[in-house]
Amino acid sequence: MKTLNLPSYQFNLIVENKKTKIFDAIRKKFLVLTPEEWVRQHVIQFLIEEKGFPKSLIAVEQGLKLNGLQKRADILVYSKIGHPLFMVECKAPQIKIDQKVLDQIGRYNITFKLPYLLVTNGMEHYCAKVNFETKKFSFLHDIPNYDKLEL
Repeated sequence: MKTLNLPSYQFNLIVENKKTKIFDAIRKKFLVLTPEEWVRQHVIQFLIEEKGFPKSLIAVEQGLKLNGLQKRADILVYSKIGHPLFMVECKAPQIKIDQKVLDQIGRYNITFKLPYLLVTNGMEHYCAKVNFETKKFSFLHDIPNYDKLEL
């Protein structure tokens, strides 16, 4: 798999039925190792190990309904009191982060109404804080540590 613009981590990999699988420590199971899953697993480890996000407050591929359609948020992080707080949309490294991708996470956030959004392809990372009172968002220079997130 491609080297990402994230720290390198040790992952538990196996080969099963000629397919490489990676262990997801959140879902506690092996998943087929796709380029998007490679990014997702790196982001999860980055949030936990570098940014202090509690593993127990992270959900992966959380379902949501959008215009009657079933969708999934790649990574959803909750506050210590159980409120959704931070959403991540992961793309494969070869997928360009463009307006279409930003619109996708924006549509998902209509359902969740989260103050923090992150879009990444493992190479580029765009983190934003949403202000629902002014109906505006601002890009952040860095992904904040968990203890700096505000509801």
